[in-house]
Amino acid sequence: MTVLSDITRCDPDILSGTPVFLGTRVPVRSLFDYLEGGDTIEEFLHQFPSVKREQAIFLLDAAYESVIANAHLA
Repeated sequence: MTVLSDITRCDPDILSGTPVFLGTRVPVRSLFDYLEGGDTIEEFLHQFPSVKREQAIFLLDAAYESVIANAHLA
């Protein structure tokens, strides 16, 4: 079972602690910015080849699960 810490990292020595995809300096926020701007996940991965497709998909799934979990609490 993959956990968020398996695909992301927050380290004060890497981009001042901004969450990044593990093994990269690509901020997690960049994926959401690309999608918000109308780009596809394929375009994001093309621009940031150090991010694996599995990492991006897992992050989106984790965000979805977080929204669903919070919705059930309301």
